[in-house]
Amino acid sequence: MKSSRHPNPQNRRIHRVRLWITRRRNLMLTSALRGTCYGIGAGAVGLIFWWCEQIM
Repeated sequence: MKSSRHPNPQNRRIHRVRLWITRRRNLMLTSALRGTCYGIGAGAVGLIFWWCEQIM
């Protein structure tokens, strides 16, 4: 009898995905934060240009 922690392929795949996410969690969070900051900055610049157009 084989002693396997993950007997079927589906469980092995889920386990590998969890390990992959765990190893790359900081990178993904950093990328999400950077994207959020870029989005906020682009929105602020867009609002400033829109406001300038409304004034002139």
